[in-house]
Amino acid sequence: MKITNENIIAFEKLYRTNFVNSLSGFKSANLIGTVSKEGKTNLAIFSSVIHVGANPPAIGFLMRPVSVERHTYTNIKETNYFTINHINKNIFKKAHQTSARYDKDVSEFDECGLTPEYSDTIKAPYVRESKIKIGCRLVEEHEIKFNGTIFIVGEILEVILPDDIVGEDGFVDIEKAGTITISELDSYHETKRIARLSYAKPGIEPKEI
Repeated sequence: MKITNENIIAFEKLYRTNFVNSLSGFKSANLIGTVSKEGKTNLAIFSSVIHVGANPPAIGFLMRPVSVERHTYTNIKETNYFTINHINKNIFKKAHQTSARYDKDVSEFDECGLTPEYSDTIKAPYVRESKIKIGCRLVEEHEIKFNGTIFIVGEILEVILPDDIVGEDGFVDIEKAGTITISELDSYHETKRIARLSYAKPGIEPKEI
């Protein structure tokens, strides 16, 4: 089967959305927590969080165009802070429900049965039920002119996670923490590690570590 750009554009809207969203493979599953300047909390599921850099520590995520109201975006612009919270299998149904279009004055924490939690470092709420939580400060945003999406870059200010999932070499065992993954927009998966491999060097076969 070969599917061209013209074929994809001609697909029925929902079919096209499902098809293209599946192509990037397994994606991260996170809840992004924010708060408005009036103090109203917001929580939204994202499958577009990626590593940006380690020095300085940074992480980012892609947002859909702000041609319609995006509460996450508005809150980040108002306060400069947001949290990234890994989704685990104990909360994935509640996390999925945050994608519903609630009004701005309605908190997804309340509607979806999740608990806001705060630290002294940032204003935005964490998800208490998440095992790995990352607190960020907005440092950059970039519009993807091709389709109007926005890439948000945050400096990592703090990370809250269990002691026993951080290895001696700094490796964070997200599988041990129960973090799950997403394919397409609504398919949730547990993971099973195959192996960790040694740092790749020319002419040297990588070894399991």
